[in-house]
Amino acid sequence: MRSERAKMLAGELYDPLDPELVAGRERARDLCQALNATREGEQDARRRILGELFAAGGDTVWMQPPFFCDYGTNIFLGERVFFNFNCVVLDVCPIHIGDYTLFGPAVQIYTPMHPFDAALRRKEEFGKPVEIGSDVWVGGGAIILPGVRIGSRAVIGAGSVVTRDVPDGVFAAGNPCRVIREITE
Repeated sequence: MRSERAKMLAGELYDPLDPELVAGRERARDLCQALNATREGEQDARRRILGELFAAGGDTVWMQPPFFCDYGTNIFLGERVFFNFNCVVLDVCPIHIGDYTLFGPAVQIYTPMHPFDAALRRKEEFGKPVEIGSDVWVGGGAIILPGVRIGSRAVIGAGSVVTRDVPDGVFAAGNPCRVIREITE
């Protein structure tokens, strides 16, 4: 029988109150609380916490606390990813972020989803992974919904709600987010 964690990571219905999952969220929240309590001069402490929090990329991520996530262990960062203040990353499914991607303040990335059926929703949820390419810039206050892929070199306008995939090398904005134009020289 598969664990609730395995079902969660596969995007299947799972029980979020499973003790292993509760412990994973508690671990991440404790690490985020420790990170968010650090002062600017405590860069070594921040680096240690970020290395422990993320599945990959904690050694080069540039983080402006506060930051919040569900597990951290499902977040895979490329080189030199930047998170500005107040970002929220709900990582019940894997989130892959490419090199040199920048997130403005208050960006939110969601992977969890909930069934429409109320009885089922009381006891189970599911998720869809998110993939963000390299050299992406996500403007402040943008929300990236479950299952979305944002291509490399894309720019997402501030306040956008990204409900579907965005191709490489475009400027996209709005609610719902849509491609405005290609990015050219």
